Amino acid sequence: MVALACAVVGVGAVSGAVAALGDKGGGTARPAPSPSPAVATLPAVPAPASVAPPPPRATPRAARPSTAPRPPATPSPARGAISAPLYRSPDSQVLDWVRAHPGDPRRPLIERRIADRPTAVWFTAYDPDAITREVRAVTSAAAAQGRVAVLVPYAIPGRDCGGASQGGAPDLAAYDRWMGNFAAGLGRSPVIVVLEPDAIAQSDCLTAGERTARFASLARAGRALHAADPRARVYFDAGHSGWRDAGEMAGLLRAAGAATSGDGIFTNVSNFHATADEAAYARRVLTALGGPARLGAVIDTSRNGRGAPPDGQWCDPAGRGLGRAPTTRTGEARIDAYLWVKLPGESDGCRGTAGSFAPDYAYDLAR
Repeated sequence: MVALACAVVGVGAVSGAVAALGDKGGGTARPAPSPSPAVATLPAVPAPASVAPPPPRATPRAARPSTAPRPPATPSPARGAISAPLYRSPDSQVLDWVRAHPGDPRRPLIERRIADRPTAVWFTAYDPDAITREVRAVTSAAAAQGRVAVLVPYAIPGRDCGGASQGGAPDLAAYDRWMGNFAAGLGRSPVIVVLEPDAIAQSDCLTAGERTARFASLARAGRALHAADPRARVYFDAGHSGWRDAGEMAGLLRAAGAATSGDGIFTNVSNFHATADEAAYARRVLTALGGPARLGAVIDTSRNGRGAPPDGQWCDPAGRGLGRAPTTRTGEARIDAYLWVKLPGESDGCRGTAGSFAPDYAYDLAR
């Protein structure tokens, strides 16, 4: 049976927790609730070269040389484990629903098991003039509480290989500038960055030259984030345990600079694979990747409490449940955190419009 991979889709509706869109006026940007990317199915084995994938909306091009100062080639070796509690954004669809439905019988369970948990904040809009302000609004709020924000930049050109979440920056030179502005909003406090879900694992739709250019841009992004905030932890896309072989995935990650420009890898974003399977897979990838012993992994546990559906169903599959609560204290070797990157209850497109909050789905996950 062909294993199924994940892709983040439905960003036009929402993102794996909250997409920070911000206002265009002055003052502090307040991230607006936005739908979560859903999960799509892709073959785990790359398609033959003769099969043309759907064209991305924005075709990645080699980035022009940047005039910005070049950050250090490698992240600081002094960064230690993040032990502070994770940040819960006050802006999310589930919180909006909880506030608007005080008498709903589903509310107490959804509030206690989902709305009260810290989740990632996604940044999906290509708006280089606003992104610094939007990121700073989140990181400064987290720092004021002594907590660690989880940020998901999601604007790589040609994202989602032309699928439902297609789009992003117009080209890699523009993306580099956007990422520089993103990094400028980090501050100097600990922060976790889940860098571009699917950008590495789902790169078969690119030509060899486009893939090389994308990977070089991701490496630059990792260096820029570390240069702006030496306490940032940056994780690169490793797909999930039902997708690529660990050795193959490690080769792609190495080409993208994960071992030299990052702090490790992330797995299972918007997917359902069991935590034990993901932890074992992540350790195999890290072993094959090589690099400093400090490299670790973070796992999306938002919907994997009952594992992946046996039939490969990806669209709001029945019988799934919440996974382990978000934490940076996993007790697992080389597993730095369990995170809720995809916000549970935001639909893949079957229990509601893709990216919208579906209370029945959330309630089923929480039971």
